[in-house]
Amino acid sequence: MERNAQLSEYIIQGYQYLGLSVKNDGAIFAITAVTLLMCLAWLSFRLVRIALTGRLTRLVFNSKNKIDDELHEHGVFRRIAHIVPAMVIYLCSSMLVEDPILYSALQKIAVIYMLIAAVAASSALLNTVEDIYNASELAKRAPVTGFIQVGKLFVVIVAGLLIISSLLDKSPLLLLSGLGAVTAILLLLFKDTILGFVAGIQIAANRMVNTGDWVELPKYGADGTVLQVGLTTVKVQNWDKTISTVPTYSLITDSMKNWRGMSESAGRRIKRSIYIDVNSIKFCDQEMLDDFRKIRYINQYIEKKRAELDAYNQEQKIDIQDLLNSRRLTNIGTLRAYLVSYLRHHPSVNQDMTLMVRQLPPTELGLPLEIYCFSANKDWIAYEGIQGDIFDHALAMLPVFGLRAYQRISDRPH
Repeated sequence: MERNAQLSEYIIQGYQYLGLSVKNDGAIFAITAVTLLMCLAWLSFRLVRIALTGRLTRLVFNSKNKIDDELHEHGVFRRIAHIVPAMVIYLCSSMLVEDPILYSALQKIAVIYMLIAAVAASSALLNTVEDIYNASELAKRAPVTGFIQVGKLFVVIVAGLLIISSLLDKSPLLLLSGLGAVTAILLLLFKDTILGFVAGIQIAANRMVNTGDWVELPKYGADGTVLQVGLTTVKVQNWDKTISTVPTYSLITDSMKNWRGMSESAGRRIKRSIYIDVNSIKFCDQEMLDDFRKIRYINQYIEKKRAELDAYNQEQKIDIQDLLNSRRLTNIGTLRAYLVSYLRHHPSVNQDMTLMVRQLPPTELGLPLEIYCFSANKDWIAYEGIQGDIFDHALAMLPVFGLRAYQRISDRPH
């Protein structure tokens, strides 16, 4: 307190030099002390800001390390500078202020200011960690945004408890013990947060969803790319560029389709049917077979099948003119063989994945002839172009094989 007395004497002597009589417990002395304290705090803040935005900034920009660039970009250094004036007020108030009430108020203001600055700096630091993580390879395995938000929430809660304890002059442990009485209310208030946190752990552990995945959530009308997996919400940018926001816990409680497997595979599936008019299906005659032999993709197939069928008919002593008992090729079977060969020679179809042309059970719309293969190019626009080219060709080849695609005709007069 001796230093206190000396500082008080300096202020009193200064006023005496100006011809004023001031006591150390008067209002003028208190105003002067507070003003001097604020000036010291402001001066310390300016000096720290100059140091952090001057020399330190040049060091950051000249450094090859990217971490300090991220810290500077998110304003971590700038926010840390606010802690210094709070410390000046907290430490110097005992040297300038003698009024216990004013001293207590300044101490509380300094603590609150320091905690708010610490929360702001911690938030910027966590944002930096999030950006660095998202730029790394680890981000492809599990999202971290939810955990970052939990960290921010924890910092805010701790700072809030400390601020309240400082204002009430109570121990933080006493406040924590009092929270047990309102547990039900807290659970109700933080229900989404708790569910989101638990869901985030399961999502990260099981690698269910990550930023950049294409997901479908029919219940919420979301169909697009995941922009962010947060603590309580997930943002999905739909293909029409709208943004859908869904609860995080819905990813594990509701039906969801994730197309990541397709994106990471070697191809994108093409699975579509052409409905063949059953009235156009028939056996191939000699003229048709002669025409089919001119088609490059199936000329060897025709020769092989004809030899196979001739051998069978001879073995069974069946005259080839016996239409009821002899085995013959059909136009629909020959078309299937042609489409398989066509796909085998298609440069944009992945030949290492499943490839087939099959018949599905007939319906009232005709006989579905399904093409099942995988496009080597998974880009949406390129994929649709490849799929369109394949079915353009398949539809155009139907008349060559004497087949027709089913098309419902209206009975109403035109």
